[in-house]
Amino acid sequence: MRILYVEDEKFLAEAVIHLLRKAKINVDWAEDGEVGLEQALKTQYDCVVLDIMLPKLSGLEILKTMRKRDVKTPVIMLSALNEVEDKINGLELGADDYLAKPFKTAELIARINAVTRRPQLIEKKSLKFGDLTFDASNHLLNEVALSDKESEILEMLIKSPNVAITKAQILARVWGEESKLDDNYVEVYISYLRKKIREVGSSVKIKSIRGLGYKLVYMEANDV
Repeated sequence: MRILYVEDEKFLAEAVIHLLRKAKINVDWAEDGEVGLEQALKTQYDCVVLDIMLPKLSGLEILKTMRKRDVKTPVIMLSALNEVEDKINGLELGADDYLAKPFKTAELIARINAVTRRPQLIEKKSLKFGDLTFDASNHLLNEVALSDKESEILEMLIKSPNVAITKAQILARVWGEESKLDDNYVEVYISYLRKKIREVGSSVKIKSIRGLGYKLVYMEANDV
């Protein structure tokens, strides 16, 4: 396995890299955002570990550019800022996981192993439910663009309509079974999906099932 570690704190980086290499993880290190972005775009890594606060270019800017260039390498964001909004910003831009500083290197290794074990998306056909058409290959819902995370959640729901999908199942599928994220992240992305379903004027709803999770339902015009 080969990863890119983008971190400007030299002593922290050296300590973490030493332990990663002991775990037989090959590491390339970049100590500023510009170098990190250049390496992330030109080299095929198994995972990129990105600090948010970096000189020259922030981790969020690197992540945004990677996803715009269709670089699908799994990304774990690092930050000393332990605010939910910072986590959501990174996840919305396409991060696969988030780890707050200070962290134990053993936990970082576990997160790296988790995101690199996830199967890559393969060719998919359009999925339909009610008046919704979901193009999973291009992340389009009735021609409205979805983020990677929105697409994965919608795919789970649309493949099992009228069946409740739990928050735990969504977290495990979208962020990995070993992710430490809580249910708030699922709720945020369900909110995003509901907004986009309304945007396309659909009669399909994401229904909350207390104590179970969510399911897709098709509401006829005379339903209340």
